[in-house]
Amino acid sequence: MTSDTKTMILPITEIEQAAFCQTDDDLQAKTLEEEFQAGVRWQKIPIEYLKCSPEDLESRISDSKEALGENVLILGHHYQREEVIKFADLRGDSFKLSQFAATQNKAEHIVFCGVHFMAETADVLSGPHQKVILPNITAGCSMADMASTDDVLDCWEELESVLSSVGGVIPITYMNSTAAIKALCGRNGGIVCTSSNASASFEWAFKRGQRVLFLPDQHLGRNTAHKLGIGNDEMLVWNPYKYLGGHTEQALRDAKVILWQGHCSVHTRFSTSQIEDARAKHPDVTVVVHPECTRDVVELADLNGSTEYIIKVVKEAPSDTTWAVGTEISLVNRLSKENPDKTIFCLDSVVCPCSTMYRIHPAYLAWVLDGLKEGVVVNQVKVDDKTSIEAQVALDRMLSLAG
Repeated sequence: MTSDTKTMILPITEIEQAAFCQTDDDLQAKTLEEEFQAGVRWQKIPIEYLKCSPEDLESRISDSKEALGENVLILGHHYQREEVIKFADLRGDSFKLSQFAATQNKAEHIVFCGVHFMAETADVLSGPHQKVILPNITAGCSMADMASTDDVLDCWEELESVLSSVGGVIPITYMNSTAAIKALCGRNGGIVCTSSNASASFEWAFKRGQRVLFLPDQHLGRNTAHKLGIGNDEMLVWNPYKYLGGHTEQALRDAKVILWQGHCSVHTRFSTSQIEDARAKHPDVTVVVHPECTRDVVELADLNGSTEYIIKVVKEAPSDTTWAVGTEISLVNRLSKENPDKTIFCLDSVVCPCSTMYRIHPAYLAWVLDGLKEGVVVNQVKVDDKTSIEAQVALDRMLSLAG
């Protein structure tokens, strides 16, 4: 049993989020030595890589990739910087990339250019002969870090004590969570979801219980619940620093959806005033945002959906249309370059890449690939067997939704 309050600890990944923000229209390639000046944690790396120019790094990566051939698979998340994602064998969101990795049995090494929870998921889904590598081990995720294992275990214990005799609660965790949280869902009748299938996951859960615990992103949970007709009066936000999340036992019994108090540091930057400004400047604009944005932003936007949905709807749009996009800037810039027949811009005029994704500097990619050429594996991400088995259960339940 926890005390009434706990000391609030803000994840360091959240504190560091604005480190790479700038007002320029594009993010400029720099040496890693220059980027070390940003106020974030960086993994130490041999000094030869610090001073390498972007051009030299590009050459080194190309040479190593060719030498390693099918023995290495490079995965690039959509939010990666251009200098990294150009070397990816596949681009995608976290689950699409992990699924793909699971089908590529020839590759002994999977280099995941993303963040830590993605590499964990790839390790859970890939074969026992494969090793998953994260180029910069400090590339975490502020959202995932907002749901620490101990805090979630405390939450689950408290909810069980209150709700087990009145219909219980089904845990749903977003892909943007640690393997330990996915495992908790696996062993307690829960499921994993993506932003694409969150609604289907909610429906799956409500067939099995009266309530849902959704973590770690309260905004995706709230927007999904609204889509299913669940009102604000049926939702509570669980504060992990207060006993019973800050609620009475009766309030928890009356709730249909309990939302973990977490958020995405990138998507909560978008605001209704930005949408209004975009419409004032471009009367014909279509506004599309990610469902990790706050409820008022999603309501005011024309469209909302997952990263893959945003890419699809923009690419398939007619020429000469105008799009204001509420998601990570590296992806928005790439969409603009790849669709020159359309006007595409980010809702936020201040360029703020995901600070943890941005930590996958090409110097780190060059470093891990050079190591593989010498038979040295650095930054392997390995999930222990018990956690992996339980997390796989929750992931398999999600996969079954398509069937």
